[in-house]
Amino acid sequence: MIILGVILLVIGWLLGISILWTIGIILLVIGLILWILGAVGHAVGGRKHYY
Repeated sequence: MIILGVILLVIGWLLGISILWTIGIILLVIGLILWILGAVGHAVGGRKHYY
């Protein structure tokens, strides 16, 4: 999810499409939150680790 967010950010920036930029930021933030929760040991969606 983090990688997809970064890809959408880059594509949105290069092509000047603001909706891709916005979706990229949202995916990046959600991915980082899930990654941090998984790293500290909280179960995310019934899974101990989020990849």
